[in-house]
Amino acid sequence: MNYNFLGNTGVLVSEICLGTMTFGGEGHWKAMGQLQQDAVNDIVKTAIDNGINFIDTANVYSFGQSETLLGQALKTLGLSRDELVIATKVRGRMGEGKNQVGLGRLQIQQQIEGSLKRLQLDHVDLYQIHGFDPITPLEETMRGLEDVVRSGKVRYIGCSNLAAWQVMKANGIAEKNGWTKFVSTQNYYSIAGRDLENEIVPMVQDQHMAILPWSPLAGGFLSGKYTRTNKPEGDSRRLEFNFPPVDQEKAYDIIEAMEPIAEAHGVSVARIALAWVLAQPGVTSVIIGAKNTDQLLDNIKAAELSLTTEQLEDLNEVSATAKPYPQWMIQRQSNDRLGPANFAPSQAVAAK
Repeated sequence: MNYNFLGNTGVLVSEICLGTMTFGGEGHWKAMGQLQQDAVNDIVKTAIDNGINFIDTANVYSFGQSETLLGQALKTLGLSRDELVIATKVRGRMGEGKNQVGLGRLQIQQQIEGSLKRLQLDHVDLYQIHGFDPITPLEETMRGLEDVVRSGKVRYIGCSNLAAWQVMKANGIAEKNGWTKFVSTQNYYSIAGRDLENEIVPMVQDQHMAILPWSPLAGGFLSGKYTRTNKPEGDSRRLEFNFPPVDQEKAYDIIEAMEPIAEAHGVSVARIALAWVLAQPGVTSVIIGAKNTDQLLDNIKAAELSLTTEQLEDLNEVSATAKPYPQWMIQRQSNDRLGPANFAPSQAVAAK
């Protein structure tokens, strides 16, 4: 297992992160998985035994059950707290009350207390807002996050599912006030969903943040079970919860391109899809969920797989999407500034 710094911090996290959306199975979350305590204990132990030190959950996963099951697993297994990086999230609705949803200071304070109680911890290492709250001003959200950091209940903060401008605005507010800034962003990213590359990836590289891709197998569509001639029935997440959105015809083209590469390496198609994400610029740790230990172990082994330059180029070509404006214009206008014949600014000064 390889380890990367969590953005511009001194914290090292495994490049595979254990996701816990399969824990619990309450309400619509049962489509992701319905693992109960014994199975959760096995999953967590398998992850730790194979070098994973980073675990991601959320208050809203199975309406608190995921956190509760994870917290009990950590206690039952007797794992060293200092060796783990535990992340959770806030924003989603956690009850029928008018203030049991959102990113106000009130909600943030209430929800971190609830998460810590369920996790049986005195702090979390990474606290992430689970999306944008169009009602609450970003100034209030960032102050609320600063409050829980200063209280010692949170070490670092991150975001998820925000636009690049929202991340930059939030961090600008934090910097202006001397508050804690986001160190990471958790976003959907897969070989079948590369929208992140248009704005988020360049922003992350410029700001030295961490990308934590969720659903790197596109909601199971890239698991290897799906082909043009074989569409699974029965126990399939996609049949019950068709998310995230996927251009299926294009995804089938990508799967067909991955199949011979998987065969050449003697591995699953899923492992190729994960290895591709791991190879992308800015990616710090890829979040994987699993319904059983065999699936988890296969996914973990993606960290050991190195795709050749030619294989990556082939996969990049088949999965490429048209750049939206202004990206295509920026690229076009950059051509005469990035060619080998042009001096870098420091070289230009030296040449005078």
